[in-house]
Amino acid sequence: MNNRDTFFTLQAQTSPHPMGIEVSRAEGSYIYGSDGRAYLDLISGIAVSNTGHRHPRVTAAVKEQVDRYMHVIPYGEFIQTPQAELARKLAEILPPGLDNSYFVNSGAEAAEAALKLAKRYTGRRKLVSCIGAYHGSTHGALSVSSNENKKYHVRPLLPEVYFMRYNREEDLTLIDEKTAAVIAESVQGDAGVRIPDMAYMKTLRKRCDETGALLILDEIQTGFGRTGKMFAFEHFDIVPDILILAKGMAGGMPMGAFVSRKEIMDTLSRDPVLGHITTFGGHPVCCAAAAANIDVIRDEGLVNTCEAKGALLESLLRHRGITEIRRKGMMLAVEFESADLVSKIVDRCLQRGVITFYFLSCPESFRLAPPLNITDADLRKGAEIIRKTIDDVLGEAK
Repeated sequence: MNNRDTFFTLQAQTSPHPMGIEVSRAEGSYIYGSDGRAYLDLISGIAVSNTGHRHPRVTAAVKEQVDRYMHVIPYGEFIQTPQAELARKLAEILPPGLDNSYFVNSGAEAAEAALKLAKRYTGRRKLVSCIGAYHGSTHGALSVSSNENKKYHVRPLLPEVYFMRYNREEDLTLIDEKTAAVIAESVQGDAGVRIPDMAYMKTLRKRCDETGALLILDEIQTGFGRTGKMFAFEHFDIVPDILILAKGMAGGMPMGAFVSRKEIMDTLSRDPVLGHITTFGGHPVCCAAAAANIDVIRDEGLVNTCEAKGALLESLLRHRGITEIRRKGMMLAVEFESADLVSKIVDRCLQRGVITFYFLSCPESFRLAPPLNITDADLRKGAEIIRKTIDDVLGEAK
């Protein structure tokens, strides 16, 4: 049985129509199929490979750590250099109050743990999330996600979860003295790159302060330079009580974290002890990759060039068939009149060697999130293919 047959018969599927590229290698902004064909990756593995595929400094850190040790014990028992180094680096790039990190395996696990932490610290049960939110597919993370189509088959989910409209100050009254936490994305990703107003974010922070609710900001997609700041909350001059991270954290390795201040985090370590545990969280190889990835982003100035590259891509994509482009840094949603047009454009771009992708909760748009170190030449190449594809699809639709 060849790999393709195995993929479709022995591997569990996530959809009836996967992209189906058989990957032989990846490097920089490109993924290469087993037939040798190059695909320009304009989504970075869905906002994961912010420094490109297999950045030499990240792969060197992985190889060096593999030669030392891999898993030795579940998280939190042994002092391990990669974990300590990563904790120091995160403290350096985050503001005061976000200086105590717990390393996990994924964004969904980070969201789960953050919800537990907020309930544990406040002693409250009520959770407030946002319409349009997506925080992961595990039961707790799904409970505070908005897409009912993804939820109704697996109910019941967490109780006492309430949803408010994103970027609507009048809905913030839903946050009260019974609220353990408000969880929100600094920029909504799966909803199609929805960017909040400065006033809304500041009022959200103020309302949490007034009621004693903890503010959890989800930077799973926006973290590590994606929006033109190292973290998107920096655009709004606020600081969350708990920050959740993943995707772009470790240069392609599976990694997540939730970060808060020590006073809050310590509640997971007592009464009872082991309030959150993970066997593979903080895996030393992943931590080594994440520390190197942070160094790459800082040393190569990728945050500083992100906005200019994003603006260039946006300008190159202008087309009469596009109804709207929403963008923050190198995080873009390109919207059309129908989901059917988007599906055809995404499929045709793949056939032409350019990888774009859908939004689960905004099917009228496709996403772009290129590596932060992509060349201008590749941005121009990708945009030209996308524009030509839009021409062809719209022409066929007449």
